[in-house]
Amino acid sequence: MNLVSLQLKTKSNFAKNLKKLIKSIKKVPKKSFILAPELYLNGYAYDDLDNASKISKKAIKKLKKLSLKYTIGLTLTIKQNNAYYNTFYIFHNGKVVHTQGKNKLFVLNDEKKYFTAGDEKNLHIFNIGKLKIGVMICFELRFLDYWKKLQGADIILIPSMWGKPRKKHFEILTSALAVANQCFVLATNSANSDMAKSSGIITPFGEAHRDDSKSILQKSIDLKDIKKMRRYMNISIKN
Repeated sequence: MNLVSLQLKTKSNFAKNLKKLIKSIKKVPKKSFILAPELYLNGYAYDDLDNASKISKKAIKKLKKLSLKYTIGLTLTIKQNNAYYNTFYIFHNGKVVHTQGKNKLFVLNDEKKYFTAGDEKNLHIFNIGKLKIGVMICFELRFLDYWKKLQGADIILIPSMWGKPRKKHFEILTSALAVANQCFVLATNSANSDMAKSSGIITPFGEAHRDDSKSILQKSIDLKDIKKMRRYMNISIKN
């Protein structure tokens, strides 16, 4: 199985960001499992949320089609009932298979003033075929009760826009999550100049594949490593 982290810069032109996303996806092998950074298409465009939500609608249509060849996850600016949500979407086999609004909005960038928190009940393990998947969106990674909710997942996805001053925190937490939950972690962060990068593909053994110089990180993984680790160090996580 091929995991892919798209470590991309978000620019001011939303349409160009969407084109860059599609171009990047098409560069990786078919059937790859791909994650883009949090709000990659528009960033925290607080002064232009209506247009941000419009590019999200266009992206959903295009990514549905692309997901006939790939599995793709990212967060989008979604407008519902005059409220805006930072919502994770995952596309597979031409469909949206899971959505999840960001519940823990970041306290240092006024996210609470512009976005409405998603429902915590949507943060749970879900299935794509036989794969058990979990998602935490950026700041949610700091809440250890969420780690417990996702215990038993095969892969945990962390789409992020994590700031450079807390770079080491992102690396420590994503690696610790893989070790604590004995699973693969696919963590993707923005490559903007004020962001930490440090995207990674981390194994259940805690081996982290990171490279800040790349816009596309990918690693072939063996899902059998999950059972190997859970047998080797049995802490009662069910397969």
